[in-house]
Amino acid sequence: MSSSDIFIGETIGTAILILLGGGVCAAVTLKASKARNAGWLAITFGWGFAVLTAVYTTAPLSGAHLNPAVTLALAIKDGDWSNVPVYWAGQILGAMIGAGLVWIAYYGQFHAHLTDREIVGGPGAQDTAAKAVEAQEKGAGPVLGVFSTGPEVRVAWQNLATEIIGTIVLVLAILTQGLNDEGNGLGTLGALITALVVVSIGLSLGGPTGYAINPARDLGPRIVHTLLPLPNKGGSDWGYAWIPVAGPLIGGAIAAGIYNVAFA
Repeated sequence: MSSSDIFIGETIGTAILILLGGGVCAAVTLKASKARNAGWLAITFGWGFAVLTAVYTTAPLSGAHLNPAVTLALAIKDGDWSNVPVYWAGQILGAMIGAGLVWIAYYGQFHAHLTDREIVGGPGAQDTAAKAVEAQEKGAGPVLGVFSTGPEVRVAWQNLATEIIGTIVLVLAILTQGLNDEGNGLGTLGALITALVVVSIGLSLGGPTGYAINPARDLGPRIVHTLLPLPNKGGSDWGYAWIPVAGPLIGGAIAAGIYNVAFA
């Protein structure tokens, strides 16, 4: 695979991943959406199908890493670091593009949600809603969950540990079952396996932090949330942002170490 193939494949694949994954979060969250309050099952299966679609689409181009933690793990496993920057650049760019497309697809719903007095407070709204917005302004805004993850209970070491554990499960599943014949990315069967693993992680381990398990999936959309001209959008919670980046990278490195010791 050439560097251009890798960059294009990772950009397209990660954009699809975030478009469909962020899209299901928007569908469940935004007040004017037909899927409003569809629940956690919709989100977990939506993200699983997003992985499946993105991997099937771009595996021939780049091996469909779509996740800096996977790229790091494969570099540790194989000892080849030459294309890591290209993979990471494509993944971050693709995540930002995907988040932007979610905004376009749900433009009217974002506006309706963020101008609703019951959501953002204001004259005639309940005091509790206004106080909630004031708290969100200091951290996570009312639609940040469409773009990136956040903890239900903010305990830094536990939130970090949850992301590490979830990513270890994901990366070990990829390394032991999901690689193509060349061992440099996800194969056809690997796409299905990985999608089901992502659903399993979401159902079992996603509750505490929203299971980023992918630095690009969280960082790229969080940047877009910061930049978009959304009314009453609140904060992007940058104080938490290091956890869904560091946790998956640590988890990917640990998973690669386990693989090299136990399976190689």
